Amino acid sequence: GNARRHKMAAPCVRVCRRLVGRSGASAATAAAGRLERGSGNNTKAHRYYSTSPLLCQCVALKQTDSAEEIVIPRKKTWDKLAVLQALAATVNRDPTAAHYRFQDDPYLIPRTSPEFRLYSLSQESGCYAAKYIVNTYPKFFQKDFAEPSIPCLMPQQLEPLLDEVTEEALKECIQLGRVKDSVDLYDQLVQAGTPVSLETTNTLLDLLCVYGDQEPPRENQLEAGAAEDQNEVNEDPQKRRRGRLRKATDLLTVTWRVNNNAERIFNLMPERNEHTYRAMIRGMVKYAAYAKAVNMYTDLLNNRMRADVHAFNALISAVPELKEAYNEKIDFILELLKQMAEQKVQPNLLTFNSALKSLRRCGSNAKGLSLQIMNEMKFLNIEPSLATFDHLLGIFYKSGASSQLPIDVIFSLLDEIEGKHFEPKDPDDVNFFISAMKVCMDLKDLELAYRIHNVLETGANWKLLGDSYQRSIYYGRFFNIVCMMESIDVVLKWYKNLIPSVYYPNVQGVKDLLQALDTENQLQLIPSIWKDIKRLGHANKQDLVEEVLELMGRDKHSPELQVAFADTAVDIMSYYKQTQHRNLQWTATSLGNVTALILRGGKTQDAWEMLPLFKANNRVPSKGLLDEFLNHAKESSNKVLALDLVKLAGSFSLPATAEFLDRVTTDFDLTEEERRSLDDLDASSSSSSGSSSSDSDSDRE
Repeated sequence: GNARRHKMAAPCVRVCRRLVGRSGASAATAAAGRLERGSGNNTKAHRYYSTSPLLCQCVALKQTDSAEEIVIPRKKTWDKLAVLQALAATVNRDPTAAHYRFQDDPYLIPRTSPEFRLYSLSQESGCYAAKYIVNTYPKFFQKDFAEPSIPCLMPQQLEPLLDEVTEEALKECIQLGRVKDSVDLYDQLVQAGTPVSLETTNTLLDLLCVYGDQEPPRENQLEAGAAEDQNEVNEDPQKRRRGRLRKATDLLTVTWRVNNNAERIFNLMPERNEHTYRAMIRGMVKYAAYAKAVNMYTDLLNNRMRADVHAFNALISAVPELKEAYNEKIDFILELLKQMAEQKVQPNLLTFNSALKSLRRCGSNAKGLSLQIMNEMKFLNIEPSLATFDHLLGIFYKSGASSQLPIDVIFSLLDEIEGKHFEPKDPDDVNFFISAMKVCMDLKDLELAYRIHNVLETGANWKLLGDSYQRSIYYGRFFNIVCMMESIDVVLKWYKNLIPSVYYPNVQGVKDLLQALDTENQLQLIPSIWKDIKRLGHANKQDLVEEVLELMGRDKHSPELQVAFADTAVDIMSYYKQTQHRNLQWTATSLGNVTALILRGGKTQDAWEMLPLFKANNRVPSKGLLDEFLNHAKESSNKVLALDLVKLAGSFSLPATAEFLDRVTTDFDLTEEERRSLDDLDASSSSSSGSSSSDSDSDRE
């Protein structure tokens, strides 16, 4: 028995020794010792052996007649945010809450779209202000409290440490991004006869070409510039506004100037290499000097040098600005791609994206070439990005040609991207979802819209939706097609799911919802929608308010619903009376709808008090509204109201005054005095109508 146990334990001992040899684990050593001791006659060791999990594994190995080697997996290096990402994946978005960035201060949680923009910009301004203070006064922020240290939160070195005129000082200025100081220092070195290495000069050219020979915008430099120009500001306010606008949008307005510092330094260089030409080409394309970029590329070829993939990408993106005819653009793109192959330059994703982006401006001739480019990407194992698919949509789906939209292309694209997790690889990635949802609206395809939205919600693809403005466009289009083609129950489900957590609808979005309610005959929800309209800040929009009143006042409903409509109309009327809502102006339609709604809600006196507002605002009540008043007076046997109504119609010189007189005389028991007053009113209205008709005849003559 002992020999048998020893025989069974031997493979396990060998396995444990392998473990010790690989991992050095003390637990495996102890297990091996226990196994060797357990091979004797000691009953205690036998009892231990019988309950050991490791020995149970050995028995299983014996039973299967195979001694499999245990392979310990390699150590996995986790990302620093892996735990937080795993925890975040377990929490779904709360559709009733605003964005998490506003959770720190409940008072500043936005409830409207303008507030969302304001609070977002305020938060960013606070970050910039904090950076400005820290970088302007770094000596007060030297102690690092963070464990581990977070270098990006510490003061940045913005001032050069070297004062002498040396190449090392020039490198420091270039690293700090000080364009003007770097150029001045380079000129001093050249004038002093100090040679500057080709590498340093190329680095200076990189800086000039990236920022277009302008100082890069920084928060503290913008404020400092404003302080320096204070005297000039006081003298000329118009010049002050122009100056601030120029500084705030520096990168958007700067263009490549003739004989700027980049060109001057390039011409002064005693020697140039491929990096020199490549930097100039990219800078010229970036700042709209397209013809100069092509000439620079020609000089590069004449010097028997090769461009790199980034220079080719810049040239391909500039093709629509260099050529006018569609065929010329396509031929130039093909020529550049051919030269890449001849120079053995490996294209990347941005190469093909630049080609597709240029082909968007080549008309229908670009469709065949775009498909060839996609096949080439597949052949080179280059994974497309969302920008790639966005450019394909732009090539095949032209605005204004909805009758000829090829539906197979977008379905093929969706088959390709569904279930995939995308990462940002191209600045144009953020345009895909907006363009795809626009195609869904043109095709009026709800199923396609749902598929695109599922792609958006896959993983972290929502991060590629862009900024708040682009998100508003996407969700506005998605909500529009849902309201247009879904049942009202589904529309309300999406309404509650999207608002206000990710979408603040604009006026058109609310109109789409109201149209869906009207289509499904669910107008009883309008009072609750009006509360949302107020919360979203749209209660002062004239066309939206009039549409709400029109939907409520168009037909008659149950008494309970009419009371709710009357309360809503009274609330709307309060907005008209507020002086801060000056863009709300009473029209004859809005006055008539509010008055009718209040009257139908049983508030006769309040409705009657609305009628003087017609004269105060130079508006004329409609015949239908006065008929409704007269019907209400008849139902309630209110003779006084009927007489006052006829007098009011006479004061407006309405053509229907005679009809109202006949109805009051027929439907009510009038005294002789009341009849005489009505006859006098009839005579005066007849004379006034006759004079008005004669005046109109004379005008025609």
